[in-house]
Amino acid sequence: MKKITLIFAFVFLFFHVKASSFTDTLKIKKTADFVLDGAGTNVQWDSAAWVNLIQLDSGIRGYETKFKVLYSDAGVYVFFTGNDKKVTSTFTKDFDNLFTADVFEVFFHPAPKMPIYLEYEVNALNAELVLLVPHLDKKAMGWTPWHYEGKRKVVKKVQVHQENNEMYKWTAEIFFPISLFGPLQNTELKKGVCWNANFYRLDYDAGKMIKFAWSPVNASFHEYDKYGVIQFN
Repeated sequence: MKKITLIFAFVFLFFHVKASSFTDTLKIKKTADFVLDGAGTNVQWDSAAWVNLIQLDSGIRGYETKFKVLYSDAGVYVFFTGNDKKVTSTFTKDFDNLFTADVFEVFFHPAPKMPIYLEYEVNALNAELVLLVPHLDKKAMGWTPWHYEGKRKVVKKVQVHQENNEMYKWTAEIFFPISLFGPLQNTELKKGVCWNANFYRLDYDAGKMIKFAWSPVNASFHEYDKYGVIQFN
């Protein structure tokens, strides 16, 4: 009987560890506000740890992608860096279908019990897409922000990095003002507050979509039940 109990205990522990392999909460440190340059050179970033994205599809190698996150009383800062050989995108206009080409993406879901979240995309040509997404009856529909200007507007800077006239990576710094999250609940930026979130990359250098994610999804970036948890410290 003791042997059977030990076996069940081992099985439970194994599956618990497997199921909890992505339950570690990403702790976000607080910062003073700072100016973005697109390359993440501000010393404020030194306090934030790098977090890797996982490549979900085969077809390319060496495209390491990672990000950092900070927050202030005014909003949330995100910095992406991704190895790359070329910019596979022609989109230079905001609110175009950026996801059909190379792009970094952030999804913030401050109140997980409500199926409404913020989606943000930015490409290496400095174009952006900002959407509030209601996900009802398994259908997602994006809505663009009204009066997207001034204190409501995302601040973003991107840089394409070259060496010997050849591209080797691109980076993006993004600041999300807290006023942009106005329609959503649980958006007060204070210690202990948790949001669900995910961080993504799409790359098309291989002639097909290659997905990267912080918290892995099956097929769609809108699988919000699979998002990870971030906590403001």
